[in-house]
Amino acid sequence: MVFIPQRPNASDPPIRVNLYSDTQTRPSAAMKQAMMAAEVGDEQHGDDPSVHALCDRMAALLGKPAAMFLPTGTMCNQIAILTHCRHGDEVLAHRSSHIITSEGGAPGALAGVMVTGLDGARGQFDVDTLQAAFRARSRHAPPQTLLEVEQTTNFGGGAVWPLDKLDAVLDAAHANGMKTHMDGARLMNAVVAAGVPAHEMVAGCDSVWLDFTKGLGAPLGAVLAGSEEFIEAAWRWKQRLGGAMRQAGICAAACSYALDHNVLRLADDHANARALARGLAQLEGITVEEPETNLVFFDTAGTGLPAERLAEQARAHGLMFSVMGEHRGRACTHLDVDAAGIETAIDIFRSVLARQGEPARTNK
Repeated sequence: MVFIPQRPNASDPPIRVNLYSDTQTRPSAAMKQAMMAAEVGDEQHGDDPSVHALCDRMAALLGKPAAMFLPTGTMCNQIAILTHCRHGDEVLAHRSSHIITSEGGAPGALAGVMVTGLDGARGQFDVDTLQAAFRARSRHAPPQTLLEVEQTTNFGGGAVWPLDKLDAVLDAAHANGMKTHMDGARLMNAVVAAGVPAHEMVAGCDSVWLDFTKGLGAPLGAVLAGSEEFIEAAWRWKQRLGGAMRQAGICAAACSYALDHNVLRLADDHANARALARGLAQLEGITVEEPETNLVFFDTAGTGLPAERLAEQARAHGLMFSVMGEHRGRACTHLDVDAAGIETAIDIFRSVLARQGEPARTNK
């Protein structure tokens, strides 16, 4: 399915419940106030105090010596690949990883690297699978320089890597002479769900980033962290890809506000995801994957409707969710959808399915 961004039609009904993505969150009034009050300077000159405060805080949170503020998580991934790798290198990652499925072929286009996809349930792979992908070192094989993991796994259903499994694959990569990088788009969801501090969860990663525009509710911003040498080299790639963001403290202040106010409440999103999954599971024809965090994946094949068609009909009733395949849908809970919104969403699903000719029945 090709997604082409479009402006909403004036005739579209208002959105009542937006479960399309946690990127749909809007900054709260209090977050906007923090942004307006931010101390700023020129980030290029290194004199924006709000950016420094955020980066210092994130470096400490992630247990890394240094950090850098960037507009997006995709830029974090690509700058990390550019910094760790050279043209002709090979990156290993799960075949459903964001760098393979959702970044426009950037590893090949920008870094000139190949990314080999690994198999494994729920967006994760084990040590045996990783070791089977290792190549003998020779002039005939691409140098394998980087292992990439996601926490949580997006297409894997928002699953959280267990710490022992995660550390095992990171250790195996290091033993093979590779660097390790974590796509931490929803890292704090994993931290809250698993009860493991962020610095422990990413201890085996040479680089890692956190996105503030998803469940943390900021309008833009991500922080990439690693060693001082890594961040110094990454800054050159940041310059090449567009440079500094000047008075970026306005945006950094939103991210700092999110760390203060929007981390622990991620547990509410997880609870709402479980409630949504329970409600969907009661509808005839819907098969639901049990959520671990804030992503609820479900299969629509039993309804007789492709996921895209169900999404179209739900949108006509004010509900949005994502389409991830012919019969695979994804609903994402976040701070702009409360428990009442979840009940409304379930009611809309029930109403749409009832209009298919037979009332939606409850599974026994």
